[in-house]
Amino acid sequence: MDANGNGLQFPARYGQNEHELALGRANWTFAGSPRGARAAATMYSLLGTARLNGFEPYAWLKDTLEKLPSYPVNRVHELLPLAR
Repeated sequence: MDANGNGLQFPARYGQNEHELALGRANWTFAGSPRGARAAATMYSLLGTARLNGFEPYAWLKDTLEKLPSYPVNRVHELLPLAR
């Protein structure tokens, strides 16, 4: 938890959280390709956004993937995990 109690962590500076950054760098070497790395980054971003906006990431993803095939293309933005 940070000083505000919201659980957000600020980016590392002056050696703070070095382990987490090093672990992230090591994991990206297994993305397979730049396209795979972009896809993984997109997924991590969506799941992180869901968590920050009070959604349970797995439940949001499951619900979204179930709705997606029959959802109108011009309204897909409504499925994003933004605070409502």
